[in-house]
Amino acid sequence: MKHILSAFYAKPLSIYLGAALIAVSAFAKRAEAMFPPAAQTTEIPRRSADLVKIQRALESKTLQQSMMDHGLAPENTIAKINGLPDEQVHRLAANIDALQTGGRGAIDNRTVIIVLLLVLIIVILVQNTACEA
Repeated sequence: MKHILSAFYAKPLSIYLGAALIAVSAFAKRAEAMFPPAAQTTEIPRRSADLVKIQRALESKTLQQSMMDHGLAPENTIAKINGLPDEQVHRLAANIDALQTGGRGAIDNRTVIIVLLLVLIIVILVQNTACEA
């Protein structure tokens, strides 16, 4: 056990593990949870509520821009959604609820820079301890 603690890689490894723990905990995102919605018994109010929910989602600027980039007009999209059966309208509205809005991608520039700096520091520490030994 003493040999492992006195090995040349013990100190850099402990520094790396500490830095990795700090890095992982610094970028933790907020977790969200909720109870599933209660089943609705009436079909007609559910369709109108689902259509309102879908229309509200279609009014977002980013979605409209994305639709225009793909060659879809918002008016045509709303007309096609109105022609869908109740089950598909409800499924679409339920999927809109499941989407995570906003936020950034999994890896942004700051995270990449921090990871690269940590790797550089670890390499320098390992080289310095190897030269001393």
